[in-house]
Amino acid sequence: MSDAQVGLVTATPLIMIFAGALRAMGVLSTTATMAAIALSAAIAVALFFTQ
Repeated sequence: MSDAQVGLVTATPLIMIFAGALRAMGVLSTTATMAAIALSAAIAVALFFTQ
C-alpha cells in the first residue's frame, strides 16, 4: 500500500466521524451528513484505486 493510500484510509473515516459529530451538534442536517459521508467514501474509493 502506498503512502497516498494509507492517507486515504486514515483521513476518510476521520471526515466521516467529523460529519457525524457536526450532525450530533445540530450543525448539519441529516441529508447533508449523509451526502458528506457518501461523497467522501466515493472520492476515497476512486482515489484509492487510481493511486
